[in-house]
Amino acid sequence: MTQPTGTQATGFPRVGMVGGGQLSRMTAAPAAALGVGFRVLALDPEESAAQVAGDVVLGRHDDLDALLRLADGVAVVTFDHEHVPPDHLRALEAEGVAVRPGPAALVHAQDKIAMREALDRAGLPSPAWRHVASADELEAVGSALGWPLILKVSRGGYDGRGVWVVDDAASARRVMEETSLAPGARWLAEERVPFTRELAAQVARSPHGQAVAYPVVRTVQVDGMCSEVVAPCPDLADDHALEAQRIALEIARALDVTGMLAVELFDTPQGVLVNELAMRPHNSGHWTIDGAVTSQFENHLRAVLDLPLGDPGAVAPWAVMVNIVGPRETAGLPSLYEAYRHVLARDPGLKVHLYGKEMRPGRKLGHVTVVGEDLDDLLARAHHAADYFTGVIDE
Repeated sequence: MTQPTGTQATGFPRVGMVGGGQLSRMTAAPAAALGVGFRVLALDPEESAAQVAGDVVLGRHDDLDALLRLADGVAVVTFDHEHVPPDHLRALEAEGVAVRPGPAALVHAQDKIAMREALDRAGLPSPAWRHVASADELEAVGSALGWPLILKVSRGGYDGRGVWVVDDAASARRVMEETSLAPGARWLAEERVPFTRELAAQVARSPHGQAVAYPVVRTVQVDGMCSEVVAPCPDLADDHALEAQRIALEIARALDVTGMLAVELFDTPQGVLVNELAMRPHNSGHWTIDGAVTSQFENHLRAVLDLPLGDPGAVAPWAVMVNIVGPRETAGLPSLYEAYRHVLARDPGLKVHLYGKEMRPGRKLGHVTVVGEDLDDLLARAHHAADYFTGVIDE
């Protein structure tokens, strides 16, 4: 019998994921468990996901020929980052490739101005913001919104890159003059929100509109990069948690998102405000591998294949995830593998996820997760392990 396009000999579909980073790497295991074929587009054979995926296409995400090679024989193309040019995604769709999320949705994760405009049209709460074309225009915005401001580039920023806190017009002008914008990028300024904590609300949504919401988590950022996640967010008012989930579900519906959507939010005394969007698995959901009935990675696969979605509920009262980030000084540190003997013997309940990367300053090398009933104990255990891996402590 002839197999449908995009299926393996088993009759199960094959998924192609653009990007060879850790998000693709962590998607490989649930794909294997589901019996789903999994192909990644990676820059080189040593990239994180290429080390574990059985089907690897080498090439760049901005090379249409490489994207077409990835798409050849897959049921659906999806992403571990948002940097694929929209024209390339439309070209894939023109060839009959299912792209999820599609370019009309993904543009809102690629361009912060497009995102802010869409949220405004939908009546969803965001910080006050303005598009600015020049430093002179920004000075007027500062007078209207108040200094300091958050200055951002609309495209190309992540993990704190492309975002500045500017105290006055002179410092803002200096940033704008010293920064080269990526093609298509523009400047936007946002009010600096006096928030209580940072949150993330994740949902999964399938093409036929089924959606599930994960518990709202607290995130802690260090130098613009996620450092710690606690699920669920401690001491979060019930109405704020429900509002965060409602907003995430409404964004997924309004923008026709397929797959995982992560909505980063500010929690304020007056309510929650949307900060950023990511239309893929996200760092704030890594805890779900060990702490939820269905991980974000499995639900992303289920969603893009239009399978019934899995239970997003937690398996324990608390889960804590702490990132392992390369320290500023790496000379003389033992290898990450050498740290196993200590951290695994000290804490048999610890779950370690390493990404197959060489240690470099500021690089996400992996994460650790612990789940249980005593939040203070979980925080101490997770941070101890992460600190030992990176040489902050040696016992």
